[in-house]
Amino acid sequence: MNLAKLRITSATTRRKLEGSLFIAPWAIGFLVFVAFPLAYSLYMSFQQVRITATGINTTPVGLLYYREILFADGGLLYDDLVPFLREAVLMIPIILIFSLLTAILLNVRFGGRMIFRVIFFLPVIFASGQIIQEFIAQGEGQLIILQGSQLERILSDYVPRSWGEPLRSILGSFVLVLWSSGVQILIFLAGRQTIPASVYEAARIDGADPWSTFWKITLPGLSPFLLLNLIYTVVDLFTFPSNPIISKVTTENYGVSSALAWIYFMIVLLFLGLALLLYRRASRSMGIGAIR
Repeated sequence: MNLAKLRITSATTRRKLEGSLFIAPWAIGFLVFVAFPLAYSLYMSFQQVRITATGINTTPVGLLYYREILFADGGLLYDDLVPFLREAVLMIPIILIFSLLTAILLNVRFGGRMIFRVIFFLPVIFASGQIIQEFIAQGEGQLIILQGSQLERILSDYVPRSWGEPLRSILGSFVLVLWSSGVQILIFLAGRQTIPASVYEAARIDGADPWSTFWKITLPGLSPFLLLNLIYTVVDLFTFPSNPIISKVTTENYGVSSALAWIYFMIVLLFLGLALLLYRRASRSMGIGAIR
């Protein structure tokens, strides 16, 4: 009896050791390349940093840089960040809805379906970083159908300027918004394929129309993937290369840049928390799976 328990214990210990060995490279990499730089940047945000020939000299300044950014020089944070947040509030649902509808269409059997799947994912590979910035700088990205329309006049007459400017910015680069949906489409497509076809067959036998099937079967089945795409889209938008806050982070003053980065990090967490709260309430109101 004791020998059997000893064998079970040794097997359990061996499995734990194997798991620890497999995860060790990631844990070491996280501690060295992520955790330490984060902790050091937090330390520098409370220091006046000087780079000299002999090394890095730091002088404690406390919360000086945080007070300057938040109160004394609020324009450094608010002038560009607030319009960007309004634009993000509009872009997130556009990306999610477009990705969801496209994934549902790409799940239907038709000729050349694989080619269309590749086309929608190609921008994720090619349209990154400097390519997107150059694309925007050339004034490209606007939908041709919007050119010559009365949309600009409608936005000026009926939409407050605080929201009209973000709308104009989105419409001016709407193709880029669609291009940034490749990963979300792939995730929704994988999620759609997890719903058994027998469920839809049973719904058709019971006389359910496509509209009811979408709200009663497809959307509840995709709710976990909707949450995943929501998180991914928020993080992706706030780390976009043309982000106004990221562009202000320089190496001229490491203390100020570190403080700005940590303030922005807290804002991203707050925005993400609000997005998750809205998702939870919407899920409950529609009767689909919510965060517990």
